[in-house]
Amino acid sequence: MNPERPLDVKATEAVDELQTVNDLLRWGVTQFNGADVYFGHGTDNPWDECLSLICYVLHLSVQVTPDILSSRTTRSERADIVDLICQRIETKKPAAYLINQAYFVGLPFYVNEDVLVPRSPIGELIKNRFEGLVGKEPQRIMDLCTGSGCIAVACAYAFEESEVDALDISPEALAVADENIHRLGVADRVIPIHSDVFSGVAGQTYDLIVSNPPYVDAEDIADMPEEFHHEPEIGLGSGEDGLDITRVILREAAQHLNDKGILIVEVGNSMVHLQQEFPQVPFNWIEFEHGGLGVFSLTKEQLVEHQELFN
Repeated sequence: MNPERPLDVKATEAVDELQTVNDLLRWGVTQFNGADVYFGHGTDNPWDECLSLICYVLHLSVQVTPDILSSRTTRSERADIVDLICQRIETKKPAAYLINQAYFVGLPFYVNEDVLVPRSPIGELIKNRFEGLVGKEPQRIMDLCTGSGCIAVACAYAFEESEVDALDISPEALAVADENIHRLGVADRVIPIHSDVFSGVAGQTYDLIVSNPPYVDAEDIADMPEEFHHEPEIGLGSGEDGLDITRVILREAAQHLNDKGILIVEVGNSMVHLQQEFPQVPFNWIEFEHGGLGVFSLTKEQLVEHQELFN
């Protein structure tokens, strides 16, 4: 961005001179390309990030058609759109926090800075109803470290007869999860539970435990772009190697799984540390059609078989 021409001058010019959705989209992408912004919270490029802001202001689906792109906007709409684009650049906040909305498995979730922006590749597994991983349809599901509740709610949509417990240690995150549970109409089947890992569900067992726990190691936390520092660190970091919570999950999950139950956990880049620490464990590392890595599955039987390694 040209320091001799401040953003507010450019913004005023944009509001005055741009007309169509396409004009605003092109202008916004140009601003993002000229600024030090990082994309990785639901979008991975400036076009999609800018489109999400525009469609939010205009109350449109992001699946816009050419006739929508060529349609004219009002001055007040342009002012709101330009303001959001400027905020995105100046604050480094991910777009989802600016508009308090993020889509996961096609569902709109309310988000704020008390929860991570939903983006787990586990969403692909939910869309496919965990094909190849679960046998019969799970009746009881646990979403461990639920955050916004996105995995719990999406599982409830995928398995309409299931009951889902959504666990988190953060009361603030659980408030967001509860908001989404009610907004998306699954309050009769999805229960938010305050829990430090499994502490809040003593004696409870499940057919499927799904977890996207904090897993970022200390080195990666320090090197993260500024956008990530708007997310709650409690939802990102988990000790020096990123595996503090995952070790607890591996140690205690078997006692919360029914026979033939399945554990699915995302550990991202910390999969390297996990494989080094437990080379004897047959982690099933799941491959994703639409990108993503570091998600494994283990059966209850496998967890029990290797229990001594986890203790």
